[in-house]
Formats: sequence, C-alpha cells, structure tokens
Amino acid sequence: MDIKEQFIKYIHALQSTICTALEGIDGHAHFAEDRWERPEGGGGISRTISNGHVFEKGGVNTSVVHGILPLAMQQAFNVPESDFLACGLSLVMHPVNPYVPTVHANWRYFELYDKQGSRLDSWFGGGTDLTPYYIFEEDGRHFHNTLKNTMDVFDTSLYPKYKQQCDEYFVNKHRNNEARGIGGVFYDYLRPKDDADAAHLLGFQQANGNSFLSGYLPIVEKRKDYPYSVHEKEWQEIRRGRYVEFNLVHDRGTLFGLKTNGRIESILMSMPPRARWEYNYHPEPGTREAELLAYLHPRDWVS
Repeated sequence: MDIKEQFIKYIHALQSTICTALEGIDGHAHFAEDRWERPEGGGGISRTISNGHVFEKGGVNTSVVHGILPLAMQQAFNVPESDFLACGLSLVMHPVNPYVPTVHANWRYFELYDKQGSRLDSWFGGGTDLTPYYIFEEDGRHFHNTLKNTMDVFDTSLYPKYKQQCDEYFVNKHRNNEARGIGGVFYDYLRPKDDADAAHLLGFQQANGNSFLSGYLPIVEKRKDYPYSVHEKEWQEIRRGRYVEFNLVHDRGTLFGLKTNGRIESILMSMPPRARWEYNYHPEPGTREAELLAYLHPRDWVS
C-alpha cells in the first residue's frame, strides 16, 4: 500500500473516531452523512452536526479528489497542465456555550503528475487552531502543550516553527492584524525526500491527527456547562463575525475552493450558524470581553 492509499485509509478511520467522540460529549445530536461525487473525479464524505446540547454546528469532512489540475492551481504552482490527487480531512466545530472555544483542524496530502502519469511532486500540510470567546489561560496552555508534546517526538524545532506560521497565517490583516484566535500550529509543503521520508511524514500527520481529541475534548468537558446569558451569546456572535471575515477574505483554502468550482456546501461548512456585526463596536474596558482582545496576538503558551 503506497503513501496516498495509507493516508486515505487513515483519514476515513480518523473521521469516524472523531465523530464518535464528539457525539459522545454532545450527548444529544448525531452526525448526518452526505457522500458526494465530484464530476471531474473523486468525491468525499461530509459529516455534519447541528442543534446539539454542546455543538451548535460542526462538520468533519473527508475528500479524495483527482483530475486535471485547474488553471488557477497551475498558475499558483507555476506548472504546465498536469493531473493531481488531493486528499484530506477538515473539521470545524462551533459550540453552543460561549465559554467553549471553536476549533478548526485539517490534515491533507497532495500529489502532482505529468501527462504520462509519473509523479512530479507531493507534499503534506495541515494544522489545528483554537478560537475562544473568553480566555482561560489553562485551556490555552493545555491545547498548545498537546501540540508541542506531539511534535517534540519528531523534532523539538517543529512546534515553535509551525506555531509561528499559524500566528502569521490566521490574522485579519484588515482588522489591524487581529488574530482569529489563540493559534495552534500550521504547516504546508512538507515534501518527502524519498520513501523513508514519506513514511516519516505520514507518521507525523497521523500523530497530529491522533492528538486532536486529547487537545480539545478536555476543554469542552470543562466549559460546556458554564452558565451564560444573552450578553455572552452576543459577544460570541460578534467574534464569529471575525471568523467569517477571515475565511472569506484571507483563507487560501476557502478562496481556492470558491475560485475553482469546488463543492460549495463543503467549502462553507466552516461558517458559524449565526454571526453579528455591530458598527464600530468595542467592549467595555476591564471586561472579560476586552480581556480576550489582549490575547489575540502571538503569545508563548507553553513556558
């Protein structure tokens, strides 16, 4: 079984593992499954949840698509007409309780072929990040330490490098460089040098995917029953507005999908069910809402 086949088998198993665990902590809602086909080649499995006791909306999607590389991708990669295969798992969970953070993650693999079918290039990418509405420092430390401990097994230089890349990527530049959340890790274009390195990078991807539940579920368990009022829900929706802005203005994956005739339901799965925009809104100084804004900048979470 080659690397792409191993990775495809892995993401389908991980999708089921994550969905089962999230259903368990929600205790009410279940994921609905939608299997779809891409006319140009391949397809995917979208699993979505809504109106739960813990999760207001969320999705855990896998896709394996292939075919002729779209023109926009040819230009982005600076290659002639080629064939490609892209596979991955992407998830976003939007909680009911404003004291539970939104989480995003994806792990993907890409191969590029010449017209004779020979592989020209391949790479892994992925990451995960946390978007809280209220700050609990111990939650941020737990999330980041889970990521660090996972990556340290492979190389202690990886977490700080990929954390910095996450801090630099998930930023609303049009909002005075305000971060979307408190970050995590983000990496791309991890190209295998040979078969042994491909196996090593596959193990790295699997380790990161396997660590997701241990990084997120303890936070959900700790905060899901916190009492909240309409005020906290309104703040959550204001911050969700920033989440929407990032995805539609800056996120490369979203923009790529919209520009290349991607499956719109899967692309927009990441959007929250409700968001709010208040004209020139600023939280009152000294409030927990104002406290969050002070944390939306690069920060050392593991020392």
